[in-house]
Amino acid sequence: MTMELPAIAQIVAALAAAMLISFIATPVVKSLAEKVGAVDVPKDNRRMHKHPIPRMGGLAIFLGFLLSTLVFVPLSTPLRGMLVGSIIIVILGIIDDIHALPAMPKFIVQIVAALIAVLHGNVIEVLSNPNIFSDNPYWVLGPWAIPISVIWIVAITNAVNLIDGLDGLAVGVATISSLTMLVIAMLVSDNLVALMMAALAGSCIGFIPYNHNPAKIFMGDTGSTFLGFVLATVSIQGLFKFYTIISFAVPFLMLGLPLFDTCFAILRRISKGQNPMSPDRSHVHHRLIDMGFNQKQAVAILYVISAILGLSAVVLTTSGALKAMVLLCALCFAGLIAAKISMSHAEHHEKPEEEKEAADHVAESHDHLRDPAGGGEDGSSGEGAGEQTGD
Repeated sequence: MTMELPAIAQIVAALAAAMLISFIATPVVKSLAEKVGAVDVPKDNRRMHKHPIPRMGGLAIFLGFLLSTLVFVPLSTPLRGMLVGSIIIVILGIIDDIHALPAMPKFIVQIVAALIAVLHGNVIEVLSNPNIFSDNPYWVLGPWAIPISVIWIVAITNAVNLIDGLDGLAVGVATISSLTMLVIAMLVSDNLVALMMAALAGSCIGFIPYNHNPAKIFMGDTGSTFLGFVLATVSIQGLFKFYTIISFAVPFLMLGLPLFDTCFAILRRISKGQNPMSPDRSHVHHRLIDMGFNQKQAVAILYVISAILGLSAVVLTTSGALKAMVLLCALCFAGLIAAKISMSHAEHHEKPEEEKEAADHVAESHDHLRDPAGGGEDGSSGEGAGEQTGD
């Protein structure tokens, strides 16, 4: 199936409108963030930046998406539920970016927002059985549909939030994921999902010039949780509803990077006897920095990984079930090997905490000697101007 030219033109218009609105709104939001005190001050070694930087930039992304969606996308009941839920998520993010809320109240509000979206029709009712040799090709979730849908939305909301640790990382990964879903929607002629993803991709692209390294503004929890919420909700509308193998594989491939990082972080903390929600400095982007890559290189590597996963998701939409399963298994196997290598490298090269603190102190002293103003060697904000508001 192919989309007609008027539909493609409408998709392009939705993307362009969202991009323009987000680009224009970001400086205004930056000024607002500074006035209300939504500023990220580096206070621990998880932060990659060295100077206070305004956050709450996700409000500009939200405005671009909202206005473009209201103009180009017909309002349906599932869309209304998603928009109401996203407004709740954005309000929660704004408050958190200003006052730093505890984790439990945020988690409860996220569940409420997800439940609103689910009760308005954004429900995973059927899953394809990944076992292609089974006599039952589908799993009808029945009474489990609502709780599983809520868990999916809350999980992706927090997964995107957790990778928000370097300049441009989360917004770039969200852009790749939304473009992936846009292409898939166009391949299957799902005009509504294509328009929503065009609006989301456009709003992210409009924000990127202000967020790439060195960032002028962070999107904060306002942006990272909003992006995760919308990607999760629209994936239910546009991916899980296909009664084929792609309904199981594509969402996990499309959102593979944040999902892998979140699962790995939770397992790592549990294995150490820590609270699964406790923050640390061992996310995949932190590990790349510790391996010697600078911020731009680390972000580029993660962009490539996300793009490969997105391309695999697109390929799966046109492949048979057997080929899809073989490719998925191969990708999972490659991911396990990469995780093992990463863990081995960390075990052999990770310094004791006291040694790390001493090294950080020496590095800061050297930076001070090079540049009394506290910037990088070139007088800018330095390589370390990054985001870590998400964890």
